[in-house]
Order: sequence, then structure tokens, then C-alpha cells
Amino acid sequence: MGATVTRQDFEWSYTAEPHATRRKEILAKYPQIKQLMVHDPSFKWVAAAMVLFQFISIPIVSNLSWPLVLLGAYCLGGVLNHSLMLAVHETSHGEAFGVQRVFANHLFGAFLALPMLVPMSSTFKKYHIEHHKFQGDEKRDTDIPSRVEAYLFNTTFRKFIWVVLQPFFYSLRPMLVYPKTPSMFEIVNIIVTLTFDFCVYYFFGWKPIVYLLGGGFMAMGLHPVAGHFISEHYMFKKGYETYSYYGPLNWLCFNVGYHNEHHDFPNVPGSKLPLVKKIAPEFYDDLPQHDSWVKVIYDFVTDPDVGPYARIKRKTAGYSD
Repeated sequence: MGATVTRQDFEWSYTAEPHATRRKEILAKYPQIKQLMVHDPSFKWVAAAMVLFQFISIPIVSNLSWPLVLLGAYCLGGVLNHSLMLAVHETSHGEAFGVQRVFANHLFGAFLALPMLVPMSSTFKKYHIEHHKFQGDEKRDTDIPSRVEAYLFNTTFRKFIWVVLQPFFYSLRPMLVYPKTPSMFEIVNIIVTLTFDFCVYYFFGWKPIVYLLGGGFMAMGLHPVAGHFISEHYMFKKGYETYSYYGPLNWLCFNVGYHNEHHDFPNVPGSKLPLVKKIAPEFYDDLPQHDSWVKVIYDFVTDPDVGPYARIKRKTAGYSD
């Protein structure tokens, strides 16, 4: 089973999360960063092209052998769907059409999620925004593993299983630990997505389902691009709760690796986050950072000091739906 994790509880903090304070300090010194807080017009065209590529792949995949379907799912379909999931993340911050055009962003998010075959865009948005507003909050920040996860997955082997099953925990945890009434956007999203799923199956069979849905799940688990799930907020150095990664996989992930910069300035599109670091390097260069998402996964599994408990939490300051 491997070594047992050394932590028996989360790391509790009794100070505010660091991003709001750093945001004020940076803007006081570099007010020009406000000029970056506009959506990137090219983003929606890049993301739409990825969706169309996945659509075109459906009839092609339906004629492939099963070994090629599985290989393609891990190496291509899952990677593109993971990238589209991060495009949904960008859209949740209003980066497709600007923060004022809420309805357009909701529709575009649902469109981006179609190749994933999961109606996740509207639900993701409402939980993700609270992750930003209440980082570390024991109730509202559903990015943090539940106590059940942390208790059960406490050895090297069990952490490996947790990584493999991460798509299920990441997708279902928010609705289980912090249930919310579905919005009309979510209901429509579910109907449209399930209709699309049925059409894919009816006209093209199981192979595209495995390629798209299975590939997406594989790329959220034991996969290089999935390393960002762990690298972003798991405490690899005591006292630090957000970490950036500046490596080449950002090209596939809309710069989600620039995670300190993203939490400091969530209204800056991913394409402009490198400019935030370039303008204010003294605020980021000395922070702990990751050099490899693959190494992050390896260290998470093998290091007994790191595991699901290695997250900074805060007592909730009030709770209501």
C-alpha cells in the first residue's frame, strides 16, 4: 500500500487568502494592469475551432479499430477535451464575450462543453466563482477534497487511485458537499447535452462516446495535462496555497498554469496572464512554483507529506445558499 501520509488534518489558516491583498499592492504600483482586464477577441474563435475539430472527428473515429480509439482518446481526444474544459473555465470568467454579456457566455460555454458529452458548463461556473471569492472556505470552496477523500486516500497506492479517479471527485464533489438548486441555464444545458449525446450514439455508435467521454476522463486523471488540478492549490510548501507553472503545457491549457496571476486578476484573460508576470515580476518570481505537471503528480503520489489533506482551509464566515 506504500507509505501513509503524515498529515491527519487540513492546514487551517486564520488569515485572509493572499490574492486580494496582493492585487491591491500590484495595482497601486502598476495601475496599467487594469488595461489587461478586457476579453481576448481571438479566444472564442480558437475554442470554437477546437469544438469543430472534435465534431469532425466523430465519424472518423467511428470507423477506427478499438485500440486506435483508446490510443486516440488518451493522446488527442482527451487532450482537446481537457483544453475545452479550460476554455469553459475562461468563459466562466466572461472571457468569450466580456463580463457584461452573461447570456452569450452561458450559451458559448454550453457549446464548448458539447464534445465532453457532460452538461458541466453552467454548473462549473457557479461553483468556480465561489472558489475565487471564498478560497479555502470549508463550505464554499469545493475545490478542496472532502474529509472522506482525505481519510480514505491516505497511502501511496490509495493516492494513486485517487488521481486516477479524480474526474469523478472533481465533477461530483461540489454537488455532494455543497448542493445548490439547478438554474434554468443548467436545466437547458442538461437537455441540450443529453440530446447531443444520444445523437452521437444513435448515428455513430459507442466508439466516439469512448473517444470523447472516456478520453476526457483519462485526461483528467493520470495524464500530464491533469497535473494542474494538483499543482494549483495543494500545499507543497508550508503556508503557500497557490502555485504557478510556467511550462509549455500552458499552450494547451489557456495559461491556467499562471495560477497565482489568475487568482490575483481573474478578469484578465489567460492569453494576457504572462503580461501580468512580466509587468510585476517582483511579486511572483520568489513565490514557490512548479516546473513540471508530471512531477507534481509523481510527488503527490509518492511524498507522504503531500495528499488530499495538504490544503489550506478557513472557517466559513457565514453560510447560506
